[in-house]
Amino acid sequence: MKKALGELARMLDEVPAIILTLLVLSVVGMNLLANKSINTGVEWLALDCGILLSWLTFLCMDVLTHCFGPRTATAMSLLALAINLFMALVFFVASNVPGVWGESFVAGSEAIINTALDHTVGGTWFVILGSSTAFVVSALVNNFLNWGIGEHLENKRGFRAFALRSYISTMIAQFTDNLVFALLVSHTFFGWTLVQCTTCALTGAILELLFEVFFSPVGYRISRRLAPSRAVSAAQGV
Repeated sequence: MKKALGELARMLDEVPAIILTLLVLSVVGMNLLANKSINTGVEWLALDCGILLSWLTFLCMDVLTHCFGPRTATAMSLLALAINLFMALVFFVASNVPGVWGESFVAGSEAIINTALDHTVGGTWFVILGSSTAFVVSALVNNFLNWGIGEHLENKRGFRAFALRSYISTMIAQFTDNLVFALLVSHTFFGWTLVQCTTCALTGAILELLFEVFFSPVGYRISRRLAPSRAVSAAQGV
């Protein structure tokens, strides 16, 4: 345990605070935004507002993997998940604290709206468990696949290499994240069919990938600034 804590402390010293901050905020934010569904107008396409931040989570993991290796990226992902679970506990406590939300002051509907807001912020145990499990699995897939692809590239430098690693690992990991969550939560608790789970996981992954494609030049610039002093860490991989 002492050795593991020492290793975590070393990683925290190496990882730039802004990258870790963005990773934590995106994980917390996307799970909160996932409470709002998106009306796509298509029955088989189920999306939620979590996709507005999920790309940032995977972009941060890609940068960390590129510069520090998959072990550090995974450790930071698990730390972000732990903080998210702590925030979920805070939100749950807040939802049970006596009082009213500011948006509930609508004549005749105060109690209904206040209860709905409490349930939204407080979360549901199976949704939190499902999203946490899906995130752990997808983080492992993304980080080690990203690193593995990089190890097999002849030219490991340049935007093309960064993009190839990021796009492939993100697409597969996002699909994994969406599918695991759909199977654990949507299929089990809401009666989705396996076709619906697979279709929504795939379409969601494609849309989330498009976000990362758009913002990947920013991730590459950050990686390029970090890479010279962190080349050894990244090369060590696992």
